[in-house]
Amino acid sequence: MVTNDTHLAESSGGLVESHKGYNPRIVFFYYVLAALLLTLVGGLGYQQLSKVGHYSDAERQQNQRRILVPGPRGNIYDRNRNLLVGNNHRFSVLLHLDELKAQLHREHIRIRNNYRATGDKDVPSYSQLEQISRVTLVQRYFDQVNAILRRSGQIDARALRRHFDRQLLLPFTLLDGLGDEDTARLLERLPVTSPLQVYAAPTRSYPYASAAAHTLGYVRPDDEVEAGDFPGADLTTFKVKGTSGRDGLEKWFDAVLQGEAGGRIYRVDPAGFKINPPLESRLPKRGKELVTSLDIDLQLVAEEGLGEQKGTAVAIDVATGEVLVMASKPDYNLNEFSPRATTAVVAKMNETGAWNNLAVNGFYPPGSTFKILTTIAALRRGAITPDDAIVRCDGYMKVGNRLYPCDVGHGHHGDILLRDAIALSCDIYYYEAGLRTKPEEIAAEARRFHFDQRMGIELPGEQGRMTIPDPAWKLRERDARWFPGDTANMSIGQGDVSVSPLQMACFTASVARGEVFTKPTLLHRPGAAPQRYESIGLTTAQRAALLEGMEGTTTRGTARTLNAPALRIPGVRIAGKTGTAQVPGRKNIAWFICFAPVERPEIAIAVAVEGDTAGEDYYGGTYAAPIANAILTRYFAKKNNTARPLMPPLKTRP
Repeated sequence: MVTNDTHLAESSGGLVESHKGYNPRIVFFYYVLAALLLTLVGGLGYQQLSKVGHYSDAERQQNQRRILVPGPRGNIYDRNRNLLVGNNHRFSVLLHLDELKAQLHREHIRIRNNYRATGDKDVPSYSQLEQISRVTLVQRYFDQVNAILRRSGQIDARALRRHFDRQLLLPFTLLDGLGDEDTARLLERLPVTSPLQVYAAPTRSYPYASAAAHTLGYVRPDDEVEAGDFPGADLTTFKVKGTSGRDGLEKWFDAVLQGEAGGRIYRVDPAGFKINPPLESRLPKRGKELVTSLDIDLQLVAEEGLGEQKGTAVAIDVATGEVLVMASKPDYNLNEFSPRATTAVVAKMNETGAWNNLAVNGFYPPGSTFKILTTIAALRRGAITPDDAIVRCDGYMKVGNRLYPCDVGHGHHGDILLRDAIALSCDIYYYEAGLRTKPEEIAAEARRFHFDQRMGIELPGEQGRMTIPDPAWKLRERDARWFPGDTANMSIGQGDVSVSPLQMACFTASVARGEVFTKPTLLHRPGAAPQRYESIGLTTAQRAALLEGMEGTTTRGTARTLNAPALRIPGVRIAGKTGTAQVPGRKNIAWFICFAPVERPEIAIAVAVEGDTAGEDYYGGTYAAPIANAILTRYFAKKNNTARPLMPPLKTRP
C-alpha cells in the first residue's frame, strides 16, 4: 500500500508540477507580440510595395539633373528665297566647372595647409576656403587664356559664386564675343583634354542689315527654354540661354521659328558634380523656316527712295493681299540687336523714333487720297454722276460762314467733271460732292472699306488710332456740334480723318480689284486663291470715270509736276492719286497711292512722307510719287527680266 501511495503521490506531484508550468497570460502575450510583429512587417512590406514608385521618384529627383539646350532658330526668307534672317556663330571661351572636382579638392587642401604653415590663427572657415580655392583655380585657367590672347583679365568672384551655387552643371563663361583671330588662336593652342572650350553659339544674323527692320523684328537672350517632349520635367533643370522674338515677325512667329530643345540627363554626386556618361541625351533641332511675302529687291528700292526722309512705303499684291514692300524710316540696323543692343543704340532709337513702324502705326490725315473714297460714296448714292459738272471752281467756295480755297494756286478749274476733278485734285468739286453726300454716308462708306478697323496683319503692336469722324463721333468725343465745314474737310481727307499707310495700301488694292476689302498678309502662299469680298458697287460707267481720273493723275495731273515727271513705264498704265495732308502746327504729309496695270491690276502702293518743317508745302506728286514710281519700275523690270542686280546681302551662314 505504501508503495502504491508513494507512486500515486509521485504521479500526483508530477501532475501538479505540469499544471504550474502552463500560463495562459504568457501565451496570450506571445500571440499579441506575434500579431504586432506580423502587422509591422506587413505594413512595412505594404509601404515598400505600394510606394515603390514614390521613393524611386524621390531618389531620382535627388540624384539626377537635367540640362536643356535650345535649338537654333529657323531662317526667314523673302518670297524668292533670298535669306533675310539667318544664324551666325558667336564665339566664347567656356570653363567646364564640373570637370574640376578633383582639382578643387586639391586646391582646397593646399590653401588650408598654407594657412596652417604660416601659423596664422585666423584660418578661414571651410566655406571661405572653398570660395578661395574656386576663384584661385578658375583664375589660373583664365590666365591660360590671357597668355594665349596676350591680354589681362580677372574673374568676377561674385558671378563665379552665383554660378557654382545655381548652375554648376553648366560651363562658366570666361570671355564672350571673340573675334575670328582670337578664336583661331585658342583653337590652335588649347589642349583637346582641357576643361577650357571654345564654344560657337548660334546668334541671329541679318544679311541686309536695316532692310525691312520693323517688319522682320529682332530677338533677345532668354532663359526660358521650352523642353517640348524631352523627359525629366520633374528634375532640377539647368538651361543654356536661348533667344526669343521681341518684335516684328521674329515675335509673331516665335513659336514657329524656335528650335526644338535638346539636352542631357546626368546622375550627380552629393556635391552636385555630374557623373558621366549621361543617362539620356538628345541633340537640339533647328526651328522651322518662314517664307515671307516680301520682295527684298522692291524693299531696297523703296528704302533708297525714302532715303533720310521720315516716311513709309507699302506695296501689296492686288490679288492675294501679300505685302511686297513694308518700308519705314527712320530705321535701325538689326545686327546691332544681336545678341543685345547697347545703351547708345537704344538711346539713339528713342531720340529718332526709329522704334515706330510708320507703315502700321503711323496715323495721318490722308489728304486728297481720301477723295477716292468720297468719289465712291457720292457715286453710289447718286450725289454726283460721271458726266455732270456739279459745281464751278472759281478758286474758293463759301461753306457756312467761311471761304474754303481750292489748292490750285491763284487759279481756278472752272466747270469741271469727275475725271478732271480727280486728276487735278479740285477741292471745290469735293467740297460740293461731300456736302451733297452727307458726312454720315461718307463715314459709312469708309467703314465699309474697313477704315475703322485694324488690318490684322501678322505683326505685334498694331494700334487702332484710326479715326473716321461723323456728327455722332464729334458729339461723343468732343462734345461739340458738327458743322458744314467739318463735312468739307472730311471730303478731302482733312480735319479729324486719320488712317495708316497700310490701310491706304489695302484700300488702293481693293479699289483696283473692285471690292471693299483686302486682307494683308506677310506670308507667301504660292498658289493661294485670290481674295474675294463684297463688290464696291459701281456701275461700269462710274468705274470707268474713276479709273480715267486716277490714270489722268499720273499722266497730266498732280502726280506730274516740275520735279516729278509723269509716271511712265513703257506698256504699263498707272492709276494714282496724290495727297497733301495739312496738319496745323505740325509737319505736312505728302501722300501718293497707285496701282498698275490699270486694265489688270497686279500691284498697289501707298507712300507717305513727312515734311521737314511745320507748315511747309509738301506735295505728294513731288515727294511721294517718285518713290512709288521707282517701286513700279523695278517691279515691271523684274517681271520682264530686264532688272539689274541690286546690293548683295552681307555675308552670312545659313
